[in-house]
Amino acid sequence: MNLLVTGGAGFIGSNFVKKVLAKGLSADGYKVTVLDALTYAGNKKNFPPDIWNNPNFTFIKGNILDRDLVHRIMHSQDTVVHFAAYTHIDRSIDLSDPFIDTDFKGTHILLEAARHTGIKRFIHISTSEVYGSAMYAPMDEEHPIKPQSPYAAAKAGADRLVYSYCMTYNLPCVIIRPFNNYGYNQYPEKLIPYFITNALDGKSLPIYGSGENTRDWLWVEDCVDGIIRALEVDGSQIEGKVINLGTGKDLSVNYIAEKILEILGSKNAVQKNKSFSRRIERVRDRPGHVKRLIASYDKAKRLLDWQPKMDFDEGLKKTVEWYIKNREWWEEIKEREEFKTFERNWYSFLRSVS
Repeated sequence: MNLLVTGGAGFIGSNFVKKVLAKGLSADGYKVTVLDALTYAGNKKNFPPDIWNNPNFTFIKGNILDRDLVHRIMHSQDTVVHFAAYTHIDRSIDLSDPFIDTDFKGTHILLEAARHTGIKRFIHISTSEVYGSAMYAPMDEEHPIKPQSPYAAAKAGADRLVYSYCMTYNLPCVIIRPFNNYGYNQYPEKLIPYFITNALDGKSLPIYGSGENTRDWLWVEDCVDGIIRALEVDGSQIEGKVINLGTGKDLSVNYIAEKILEILGSKNAVQKNKSFSRRIERVRDRPGHVKRLIASYDKAKRLLDWQPKMDFDEGLKKTVEWYIKNREWWEEIKEREEFKTFERNWYSFLRSVS
């Protein structure tokens, strides 16, 4: 089977590709082709040398908005796992255009190519953000869709577009809605790696508003296991289905910030004569900020025989250790002018009225 992974050089995508190849699915016939535009968050360094040397791995730099390229690639594929998207809510508030283009229009181009080339399974990676703030808890797949940011709206549109192609064209689609992922190789603008790397650099941890907004935090490898199960199970059992991946537990931003500082504060080796800041900074709340996300994963348990394994505190320790050991990876990113400009402009805006 030829497996196309869009956005495979990003955070969840790269962890997925590594696990698929390590798990040995390729030995059963999977050959993985990654299509990634390598925008600011895509990173070839997310793949270690053993992946680049794997004969079942192919990397193509390209954009899912390139219709001709997508159609050419799709003709040689059997299955698609579609991660490619702009994902940072803050950036979508600052400038929404690339989110609408990539997340919605890019998905449309992929679907059109898939329906004309006999794709056997199209797994679309959506997001819990499409739900908006929890109207009840835990949130199952029937929860109303009320996106509260341009990012969430673009993803909600793509989510429903995928469903429409399943209903209209009988395209064998599955929609996965992961709740907030964390773990290795996550781009350091996202909350957990941003807090970790700022703390390691002795900088403040800026918390929006009260910090009592909560999220359901899912270890990235648990998420990847769920997506792999969606590849493995009988397609007739899941086609046209929407499936949450989460833990059924939610934690506040305040808890996460304090926990990161607690973990780092207990590691004397980290300090080594460097000043280590324990300062938490309160800034203006983010516009349209979702108050609570918490998953019901009953459907995933029933259809995919999946459930999360990693305890959050343990996963956070592993994540902190990774960022300590991989300073070169994230320091290079945070030194880019593009990163500095967005960080400076965004947090200056929030601080100006805090």
